[in-house]
Amino acid sequence: MREIRKAGTTMQHVIRIGSHEREELIDITAEVAAFVEKSGVKRGLVSVYAQGSTAAVMIQENWDESVQRDVVNLLRKLIPKGVWLHDVQDGNGDAHLKSGIVGPSETIPVVDGRLGLSRWQNIFFCEFDGPRSDRRVLCTLIADRD
Repeated sequence: MREIRKAGTTMQHVIRIGSHEREELIDITAEVAAFVEKSGVKRGLVSVYAQGSTAAVMIQENWDESVQRDVVNLLRKLIPKGVWLHDVQDGNGDAHLKSGIVGPSETIPVVDGRLGLSRWQNIFFCEFDGPRSDRRVLCTLIADRD
């Protein structure tokens, strides 16, 4: 975990991830929660942002892995590989479209020093053009002023 940088009531942290498959959801909840806990912030918002145009961030079911596989399978069916104009460039047109539809970020409330997720929610980094050895997720924590 990289050091937390503070600027007034805003703090940032970068999570570095390595992916192992072309398309996968990687649970980053523990890393985001550790950043929030280490910050000491009791109330606020944390933005979780995937850097890169072929990746995304999603809040999804955490109990059953089949949900994450279903997300990947649905996106494969909706946006197949190899049929897009951008594929002429580098063969990853589908990855750009998938990341654009899912979106690069999520915002989670911080309540009593913890992520305001429900019992069944986790934060997932969505890899659509892996495997990659150095993916980055930028977390920005904005504290409420008392």
